[in-house]
Amino acid sequence: MKKVKLKPYVIPILSTFLVLGLFISTLFMQTTEPIDFNIQYVTDIILGNKIPVINETRKIINPYINSTVTIGRTFYNYKGSEEEQTKSITKYEDTYMQNTGVDYVCEEVFDVLAILDGEVISVTNDETIGNVVKIQHDNDYISVYQSLSEVNVKKGDKVSQGYLIGKSGTNKMDESLKNHLHFELYIKNKMVNPTDYLDKKLNNKQEQE
Repeated sequence: MKKVKLKPYVIPILSTFLVLGLFISTLFMQTTEPIDFNIQYVTDIILGNKIPVINETRKIINPYINSTVTIGRTFYNYKGSEEEQTKSITKYEDTYMQNTGVDYVCEEVFDVLAILDGEVISVTNDETIGNVVKIQHDNDYISVYQSLSEVNVKKGDKVSQGYLIGKSGTNKMDESLKNHLHFELYIKNKMVNPTDYLDKKLNNKQEQE
């Protein structure tokens, strides 16, 4: 039988690979732990198990941000005192009328904003009360903005809370108030006092009552 003669450099190389292989095997056996396939990762908990929000709260903002705006005429409250009711009476052409909203006044023209997300359902111009914008919101809320000098929306527009609807202005019915915004709020077709809802936190349960 013929002997195979190895090259001088082969044996050192083989020895090196053998020692390295034993070292790696030993290290792997000492540090490797069984893989737990039942681990719950944070992303799985957040994305895989969505918890429905039942009482999510949201805040209805005022229809303005100008800090100098004040209330010039309040909403007529049938249960209010005589003094309160007197402050909520509008006189136009020798006729006294109960105020159906809140009138916000300011010496300078101010931005008028959407109180909630919604859709513009009408934009009209009236000779007596000026430009009027109506917005439909969720839960049968409708907000009405009257006496606008400028209008930045049109019917069918989708607006987000705080969206610039237009600018305050004047009208013939409330000439004594000068520059102002007449604001009305309806819930399920019922007129309500806006000050009971504006700048307040409401949850879904309250809105559906």
